[in-house]
Amino acid sequence: MNPDPTSLDNLHDLVIPPPMPWWPPAPGWYVLSALLAVAAAWLAWRSWKRWCANGYRRAALRELAKAQDVTAIAELLRRTALAIMPRSVVASMSGPDWADWLAAHCSDPMPGPVRTQLTSGVYGRRAAEQEIPALRNYAARWIARHCLLPSNRIPPCHEKNIQKKEMKQS
Repeated sequence: MNPDPTSLDNLHDLVIPPPMPWWPPAPGWYVLSALLAVAAAWLAWRSWKRWCANGYRRAALRELAKAQDVTAIAELLRRTALAIMPRSVVASMSGPDWADWLAAHCSDPMPGPVRTQLTSGVYGRRAAEQEIPALRNYAARWIARHCLLPSNRIPPCHEKNIQKKEMKQS
């Protein structure tokens, strides 16, 4: 060995420590994985609840595919509305009030021929074959996209009914 302390011959190789093991993880990873598991379980539960709550929509869309005439489609729309609203609200509506109620609960605009078919119902002239697909398309969109209004907002068709009831009571 060289007695000179600054000599490069006195240097030793670097000792590299062993690599850090992946297991067991640090405590922070346990906390993070627990939070992720809770979030995944909560999302799965919400998805399941939404899927169950929309069962009436899936059943209505299946039945709509089998409906052949205006009367069957109008009846299906009314039964679908009864699934989300009390009977006292839905059953009392007919004619223009019914069409207004349907239009108020869906973001899609209601075409004129569809409004006429729903307003006149079974008492009007028979719908032409080319008019039924328009009604079927609107009914499918309404079933898939309808929503309940917030409780503090009453659609115009309900305001008319409320005013009529108040007038009868006084």
